Amino acid sequence: MYPNDRKYSPDHEWLTETSPARVGITEFAATSLDEAVYVELPDVGDEVTAGEACGEIESVKSVSDLVAPASGTVTAVNEAVVDDPKLATDDPHGEGWLYELDVTAAGDDLMDSKAYRALITESK
Repeated sequence: MYPNDRKYSPDHEWLTETSPARVGITEFAATSLDEAVYVELPDVGDEVTAGEACGEIESVKSVSDLVAPASGTVTAVNEAVVDDPKLATDDPHGEGWLYELDVTAAGDDLMDSKAYRALITESK
């Protein structure tokens, strides 16, 4: 459910350990949101800062900020998610990724999948 090839933030976003890094929301966030109806992503070339909002995702239940799990420059956005926001909540760890990032500094609070699973188990 939570792939081991990425890091997870307490804001329920994931970051691959590739270059550029791919960013998305976690299964936990997707389940909490239910069905996404709108996604606002940063633009290619934007600088994002770890721990700061860089977009938002709106669902039938709520609107949530997308909080950057790392600092860097956005190198790509997933246009498929912009066109069909439901993809972000239907396949959050796969085709529902949000944007790619040329990471300059990872957030201090990133966790491996085991630590993230412990975090969400505590919050239930």
